[in-house]
Amino acid sequence: AFLFSIEVQVTIGFGGRMVTEECPLAILILIVQNIVGLMINAIMLGCIFMKTAQAHRRAETLIFSKHAVIAVRHGRLCFMLRVGDLRKSMIISATIHMQVVRKTTSPEGEVVPLHQVDIPMENGVGGNSIFLVAPLIIYHVIDANSPLYDLAPTDLHHHQDLEIIVILEGVVETTGITTQARTSYLADEILWGQRFVPIVAEEDGRYSVDYSKFGNTIKVPTPLCTARQLDEDRSLLDALTLASSRGPLRKRSVAVAKTKPKFSISPDSLS
Repeated sequence: AFLFSIEVQVTIGFGGRMVTEECPLAILILIVQNIVGLMINAIMLGCIFMKTAQAHRRAETLIFSKHAVIAVRHGRLCFMLRVGDLRKSMIISATIHMQVVRKTTSPEGEVVPLHQVDIPMENGVGGNSIFLVAPLIIYHVIDANSPLYDLAPTDLHHHQDLEIIVILEGVVETTGITTQARTSYLADEILWGQRFVPIVAEEDGRYSVDYSKFGNTIKVPTPLCTARQLDEDRSLLDALTLASSRGPLRKRSVAVAKTKPKFSISPDSLS
């Protein structure tokens, strides 16, 4: 019986003993053995595939900052967030997209409760493609084509019907499987007049990343007006720049840290 089971499941052919039409029960057992063998092979392959793929586990290592910020960059108001990768293996062909979801009313009076609008994101290399060798600050320039053009600091409260969804998608280097990580920012999770602190430092010719400060921000001079008002009156930005340049100078002491491996992860970030 064991030899018969092996010969059927691996299809190596029968020896001197074989199934004939004179034994209908053996034919029925042969059919059952084939079905059971195929099911066992499918289950084993599925378990191995799921064990090696684990796309959701890889997505958990793609992190976003807890808060998004709005501040002035290159003379324009920008919506900014920080994204990083905790693993050493790279995400190939990584792209990032952003959508604004809010309640709108059409000129005909139709109410759209979940109106989705794609808005472009910018990074150091331009476009939506990113290279996550180190944490990056992704920003969106709030211009006349942006749905955030009329967003004011007073609108950033939990009663505001506004949500910004960010989607990061790429291919896992080790398995070649596409993975996707998502996050969203409500109105009260957007900080006006803040900027992310630097977390990449160069030490003895090597770069180190301190993930314990990944979401830390500092206050920066920012006009308390919408991007539309800033475009109409650029003197608001000039006055703000002049006031900040007259501020007192402060000296900061820089502590010397030990040499870390290239793009190392701070132990505080893993606690």
